[in-house]
Amino acid sequence: MSGPESARASEEALIARYFAPLAGEGAEALRDDAARLTPAPGHDLVLTADAVVAGIHYFPEDPAGSVAVKALGVNLSDLAAKGARPRGFLLTLALPPDWTEGWLAAFAAGLGQAAVRHAFPLLGGDTVRSGGATLISVTAIGEVPAGAMVRRTSASAGDRICVSGTIGDAALGLRLRLDPGAAWIRRLDAGARAHLADRYLHPRPRLALAPLLRRFASAAMDVSDGLVGDLGKMLAGTGLTARVACAAVPLSPAAARAAAADPAAFEAALTGGDDYEILCTVPPAALDAFAEAAAEAGVPVRPIGTVVAGAGAPVFLGADGRPLGFARGAFSHF
Repeated sequence: MSGPESARASEEALIARYFAPLAGEGAEALRDDAARLTPAPGHDLVLTADAVVAGIHYFPEDPAGSVAVKALGVNLSDLAAKGARPRGFLLTLALPPDWTEGWLAAFAAGLGQAAVRHAFPLLGGDTVRSGGATLISVTAIGEVPAGAMVRRTSASAGDRICVSGTIGDAALGLRLRLDPGAAWIRRLDAGARAHLADRYLHPRPRLALAPLLRRFASAAMDVSDGLVGDLGKMLAGTGLTARVACAAVPLSPAAARAAAADPAAFEAALTGGDDYEILCTVPPAALDAFAEAAAEAGVPVRPIGTVVAGAGAPVFLGADGRPLGFARGAFSHF
């Protein structure tokens, strides 16, 4: 909303207008300082938090509804990787001095649509002025049967490494915007460019895989900072490493065309991050059953390598069987 600061609605009025309609059971319509959440009998709560910041995780000109989808999606992806069912979330929204009610209304609408789609109600949070860039922090709460959370570092030697969906689309979608004149981009048609751009804007949390991970996976995490780096994180300190066949990494038709046009695009797909796909390890005897159940759930998974005993970073093998080197392994904030 334009105009003097004094003309803006109060924090309480903004919460009542935009966020109270999203509140779930136990949130007291956001009129209290805290919410109440009771896990189902025999279940553990799973908690995770991620923030997205304007100019770091999204472009300030991105549609506000898309920003909301991303803020919620990256946290739902973490719950999915732990095998958890979403229960609710807390939202901290730090707005810059030049915020507008038009932006806030579109953000709340996108947030509400995503929350309904994933049965993920708002339970509480805080709205403040940032003094700088917009910051959106979500604390996501899920639940799993007691003791059943799928951990990140519990793989075993011999396990097969699997990923869901396709890898690299979001990273290439980001590069579409950062370097629109790149030669490989000119090789893509409008549909391929739109696909990559959409994958960057709108994560697809693989919640349908959550119960299957509890059933079949020995370890799991989501791919947020790049497949190469995240696999390294999964195996760090475990006395294990991995061998991955790059030719087995699933690419969308758009990403495959980009990779064929420029090897640098393929490296970006493996290391660039923002996939929000599931990376997991599965005992060999369970691999076929896992893949079949995932296909029935509508989320394809593909084996790309094997966990092996040893130290050092995972080895990614090219088509000629030789190890590939990468300029960087993963996205880092610091």
